[in-house]
Amino acid sequence: MSRDEQLKQRWEEIVNKLSNQFADGDTLDLDAIIYLIGVQELGQLHRRFKKDHKLDLMHIAICKLLEPYGYYEFDFVDEDGWPHYKIKEQLPTLKAGEQSILMKEAIVNYFLETNYIQ
Repeated sequence: MSRDEQLKQRWEEIVNKLSNQFADGDTLDLDAIIYLIGVQELGQLHRRFKKDHKLDLMHIAICKLLEPYGYYEFDFVDEDGWPHYKIKEQLPTLKAGEQSILMKEAIVNYFLETNYIQ
């Protein structure tokens, strides 16, 4: 199986599992999955978040997801329990499709590391 086919298969497995677990079977999009990862990383699972915090949660997730690629580095957790990252390397300029592939690959790797998928 090619790397692209494997990524597509694993991505579909993640979307299906998370959609069934968190969206009553409605299909979650990339942004929704990034948001869920942010909530997971914050560790405040049963809290309701305002709109500005939702963007912060997505930022946490993106930093966590791109940390293994060398773009971000964990810095500290503040007094409210929010993780902070510092930029190690600027992200390259990517086309929308390339950004999507990078994020999907990073999400697949995240869920492989957490044993959510095999």
